[in-house]
Amino acid sequence: MKRTLVIGDIHGGYKALLQVIERAKVTTDDILIFLGDYVDGWSESAETIDFLIDLRENNECVFIRGNHDVWCQNYLRVKEAPDVWLSNGGKSTVESYTSSFDKSKHLDFFMKMKDYHIDENNNLFIHAGFSSMHGPNKEHYSTNFSWDRTLWETAVAMDKHLKKNSELYPKRLLLFNEIYIGHTPTLNYKVQSPMNKANVWNIDTGAAFTGKLSILDIHSKEFWQSDSLPKLYPNEKGRNFYNIKSK
Repeated sequence: MKRTLVIGDIHGGYKALLQVIERAKVTTDDILIFLGDYVDGWSESAETIDFLIDLRENNECVFIRGNHDVWCQNYLRVKEAPDVWLSNGGKSTVESYTSSFDKSKHLDFFMKMKDYHIDENNNLFIHAGFSSMHGPNKEHYSTNFSWDRTLWETAVAMDKHLKKNSELYPKRLLLFNEIYIGHTPTLNYKVQSPMNKANVWNIDTGAAFTGKLSILDIHSKEFWQSDSLPKLYPNEKGRNFYNIKSK
């Protein structure tokens, strides 16, 4: 049976990516939707990109662009490595590219990523969010696709008893059947698994920090997780040098 599987923020955790693909028993019949932030954190960012480039040869894949991917794309394109990026995981990404990887092929991969994806069932897949009450296609500030947190914060703060026909119900949430995001670690809420608030699903379970990488079947809502990333990379710190909320 064909499944649609959504994968949270990887942050250079190549070993975790291999684990969730194995544990979810991914086949070539499955559709894989990646929510962005493939790089910055653990030591295998370039390896992660190499693997994803090969993965799309046999699997139907959708690759959403995250804020960390924007930084990496600029680095590969014009060799820009701003301090704010280096201090938020970019240093490990730069170091991963000291090995022999085809940077031009990787740059092409980054440039072809999507800002968001809407499937045939009107589900939205986006790294962070959008601010327009008319949807992401009417968004005035494209940086919101990879940086916005207000969509998730709105869902988290909602009164769970609020009816959809209420004038108080957030209009952005009414635009889609379900919305799948990453960007804000569920660890911020002391939760280690995918979180659901209103019709928004947050799949970033803190792989950049002390958490795990998650993959979720959007129909059954069954999910699988890797080991914790510090366990997979015991001699590294990932992004644990920094406050989780600085992401």
